[in-house]
Amino acid sequence: MHGKGFGNRNSKLEEAAKPRTKPLKRPRQARAVFTVEAIYQAFVRILQRDGWDAVTTRSVAMESGFAVGTLYEYFPSKEALLSGYVRHCIEQLLQLLDQQVVAPELDWQQRITRLLWLSCGPQESMYRLFTFEMARQEAQVAEPKHHLRAYQELLAKWQEVFAACDDLPAPVSAATVEALFLMVWGGRRYAALAQLDEPRLHAWLSETERLILHTLRRP
Repeated sequence: MHGKGFGNRNSKLEEAAKPRTKPLKRPRQARAVFTVEAIYQAFVRILQRDGWDAVTTRSVAMESGFAVGTLYEYFPSKEALLSGYVRHCIEQLLQLLDQQVVAPELDWQQRITRLLWLSCGPQESMYRLFTFEMARQEAQVAEPKHHLRAYQELLAKWQEVFAACDDLPAPVSAATVEALFLMVWGGRRYAALAQLDEPRLHAWLSETERLILHTLRRP
């Protein structure tokens, strides 16, 4: 009797049966970017309205108005579609923070407030990422290296935001920025797992903002 293990035929068959969980390519030209964005929007609408089980390549194609073959040019499975959407949202957030938090002339309190609400506010696109349903599917599309990459990118952007706060009452160490980053993103993640409704999420973020600003005002 053969057990599961590296090189075992059964293991190879199981691996072959798993859906491909990464997009096939990234859109480069304007038309391709528009197409993929429309596919992502259709995917999110179905996920929020009907749940993960209702997400199929056919249902997304019908919702988006594109042919199934167009979806397969980019996404070989719905897991790959989820993976691509997560990456898309992270890249959007990083760009948004550059444009609305790092680049403008703001005082430090305005920068930190924008950083918090653009990252975790219920009205922002990243809010759609942090749902209980998304968390359930995370293990299907994300490996430890993917978590680490997102962590490093988002933390680096937080460090950049704090570096732009040259009017802070006192310097803030990299360790403090990382602690605040973990506190905020960890809280937002747990709020999703606990399925807090929007009013409670709003109250949590308001109180988190108050605590962080109070801490940073101390000499």
